[in-house]
Amino acid sequence: MRRREFMTLLGGAAAAWPLAAHAQQPEPMRRIGVLMNRAADDPEGQASVAAFRQALQQLGWSDGRNVRIDIGWGEDDVDRERKHAVELIALAPDIMLASGTLSLAAVQQVTRSLPIVFVNVIDPVGAGFVDTLARPGGNVTGFMNFEYSLSGKWLELLKQIAPSMTRAAVLKDPAFGVGSVQFGAIQAVAQSLGIEVSPINVRDAGEIERAIAAFARSANGALIVTSGVSASVHRDLIIALAARYKLPAIYANRANVTGGGLMTYGPDRVDQFRRAAGYVDRILKGEKPADLPVQAPTKFELVINLKTAEALGLTVPQTLLATADEVIE
Repeated sequence: MRRREFMTLLGGAAAAWPLAAHAQQPEPMRRIGVLMNRAADDPEGQASVAAFRQALQQLGWSDGRNVRIDIGWGEDDVDRERKHAVELIALAPDIMLASGTLSLAAVQQVTRSLPIVFVNVIDPVGAGFVDTLARPGGNVTGFMNFEYSLSGKWLELLKQIAPSMTRAAVLKDPAFGVGSVQFGAIQAVAQSLGIEVSPINVRDAGEIERAIAAFARSANGALIVTSGVSASVHRDLIIALAARYKLPAIYANRANVTGGGLMTYGPDRVDQFRRAAGYVDRILKGEKPADLPVQAPTKFELVINLKTAEALGLTVPQTLLATADEVIE
């Protein structure tokens, strides 16, 4: 090779080196902290995280390539939620995803500047997390999981599956302010259905056992288990007591029915994680939580456990089965 040709080739290669080096630069790694209000082995919690990861991937965020996702499992325990919130924020994430009211409260106690997207929070305005649904303000936005009119629907569904019902106990967490609002919505439809409703505050296992046992002494009763930390923590106990006293029960959370409860009607909680990925994507690309409106649920699901219905001596109407999103046999 002639010297002139060699120098020309060498010069062209040298010019290409910066381009090649630039092309090989890894993508900047962003970091997402996720605080779940469930246990690490909870099936719905695992399904929710998987849905969030999948939705992020569809938006171009691949865990381990251009984003790292760190997860804490708070189990709806105040101290555990706070501990994980501190640990996750110490990792300097670009954004936090908080599942449930306790998780969101724990994260907000640690930071008022880091962007936060929440899911499955019932009343973000009433709880003081955001200014308004349309204009959240501050560093928080997300997806609420409840509209109060839904509470009346619980009573209507119970009446369909247990037409002899004349009384309903509404289990609510007194520390969870929205429980009273939910009870009010249930009361609003009770008279038209000929049903007497009574509130039962649930704080601990002993109180729950005593209250349900006392309510079950009279016939034609049923249970409505509203959203709240106590209902979540004592889920297995409430399901067992409903079975023991032959009380038809409807729950706010699908996990109660997969765990042996009779039926649930409420928002698709896993879907909220898919939708949350869209807000996380937009914030990581520069938008501000204050400018993203809090969104209401768009998907609701009715789940009926036929095995439990049979154990209670109930025949589920075909019209109700036809409208169910899932039937557990």
